Amino acid sequence: MKENEYRTHSCNEITLDDVGKKVRIAGFVETIRDFGGLVFLDIRDMYGVTQVVTSGEPEAVDFASHIPVESTVTVYGTVRKRDEETVNPKIATGLVEIRIEEIKILGKRTKNLPFEVNSNQEIREDLRLQYRYLDIRNDRIKNNLILRANVIKYLREQMNELGFLEVQTPILANSSPEGARDYLVPSRLHPGKFYALPQAPQQFKQLLMVSGIDKYYQIAPCFRDEDARADRAPGEFYQLDMEMSFATQEDVFEVIEPVMYNTFKKFSNKKIAKYPFPRIPYKESMLKYGTDKPDLRNPLYIIDLSDFFKKCTFKPFIDRTVRAIKVNGHMSKGFHEKMLDFAMSIGMGGLGYLEVQEDLSYKGPIDKFIPDELKKELLTLADLDKDDTIFFIADNEKRATELAGQIRDELGKRLNLIDENVFQFCWIVDFPMFELDDHDKIAFSHNPFSMPQGGLKALEEQDPLEILAYQYDIVCNGIELSSGAVRNHDIDIMLKAFEMAGYTEEEVKTKFGALYTAFQFGAPPHAGVAPGVDRMLMLLSNSDTIRDVIAFPLNSKAQDVMMGSPSAVKREQLRDVHIQLDIKE
Repeated sequence: MKENEYRTHSCNEITLDDVGKKVRIAGFVETIRDFGGLVFLDIRDMYGVTQVVTSGEPEAVDFASHIPVESTVTVYGTVRKRDEETVNPKIATGLVEIRIEEIKILGKRTKNLPFEVNSNQEIREDLRLQYRYLDIRNDRIKNNLILRANVIKYLREQMNELGFLEVQTPILANSSPEGARDYLVPSRLHPGKFYALPQAPQQFKQLLMVSGIDKYYQIAPCFRDEDARADRAPGEFYQLDMEMSFATQEDVFEVIEPVMYNTFKKFSNKKIAKYPFPRIPYKESMLKYGTDKPDLRNPLYIIDLSDFFKKCTFKPFIDRTVRAIKVNGHMSKGFHEKMLDFAMSIGMGGLGYLEVQEDLSYKGPIDKFIPDELKKELLTLADLDKDDTIFFIADNEKRATELAGQIRDELGKRLNLIDENVFQFCWIVDFPMFELDDHDKIAFSHNPFSMPQGGLKALEEQDPLEILAYQYDIVCNGIELSSGAVRNHDIDIMLKAFEMAGYTEEEVKTKFGALYTAFQFGAPPHAGVAPGVDRMLMLLSNSDTIRDVIAFPLNSKAQDVMMGSPSAVKREQLRDVHIQLDIKE
């Protein structure tokens, strides 16, 4: 193999075995230390750092000391052992250095750096994203991308070993109602018509099951025009998308649980409980944790005391849903004030509490509103003991559920109850098939292609809001990693479900024509799930935001400030796709 003209070794490969050898390395100049008669430079590439040092010749010293930091160079010289006082045990090459015989600048930095590349200081995210190519030179972001590559490789290895076939599905797809706004792509050849970037490969993977592909997967790009959050990337994200034929909910769990467990075990030192993961019904999760993505590291749970407070005289709780959270210990006045401030910030009118005294009496602002004959009953209902404190949240049922969940989370954080060295997985199961939308009309609550529990009979005979679906989410540490379902493969059940959600058969034919037709040619029962790769990486890398595990992410406003997108296009380009803009200045 022909020798590379820029390097014979990477910057992490120089060892004591190379002492006395002539080598060449290439990389970025990370630091320069000028000691007058000698200049030391740290040269960094993707793999590590090597120290190089000039001779004492004035010309060499002058040249090396004036190389702009972060320029790229190639260095040729002899490896030698470092002096004892200059040994650096923090890096792999810390015992050696290269005495420079030749150094060439390959790419000179001519602009001032917008920020120090390997600084530990906080840098504004908008600046980091504008100069993302510099941000990636930072070890933290670079290592996240290396982790990403290794995790995806390992996911593929596991799915291949399990007999799944990797199949790529189209990016230019059709628009369909799947919970978020579509990204639309106009067609040049078909005026007035549009492709849509897929929110998920949902219909395509079901069609693969109809095609006889028994077990499918892909690392699938998904596109949704939705607002950013810390755990959600606007625009584009990736899933380990999988589907299997002749499968039930438990069959899916048996496949994906070891894949998740093995991946988190391999790429993290945190504790993780062996599967099977806990199965929590949706209704129980909403009551006990105030959310359908509970953080099980938090030992606190919520109870319902609505019926109890119907017998009390505290007016703010009368005819309200009342939820309560028990905490072991009495809190300081300052703690209660901070919790009250938090409660007010999320829209609560206050945050009632009681402290259980040594003699099992109560102390707190609502003690006087509880009749004496009911105080013992409260001890039993809430499983209270001396030194416990119980917090109360009251509102309509939906708001009380949400607010109690937020209070539980905040108490867990403020009381340091969250074990940061643990991954706690669970499944949320038995989601309702339907819900009421903002206009009090029946709508799908989850995936419209899910199989209702009880099949066609349930759709025909049960109250729509009481029908459960074979739908499930996998949650880790309070973050939803994926949604999945046993799919509706029966055309009659499909039509009935969509009819109940307000779709005519003609609309189903139009919007889901391929599935509508395919299911009439004999479809196997099938089920699947799609864990989010970006969210997995966010957890594995201990990142605060999902953007730190994506090479070139959009910012929170769905903009790529580095590339300048979205951007205006030429009028000719719009004309080609038959679009005329109507934008008011």
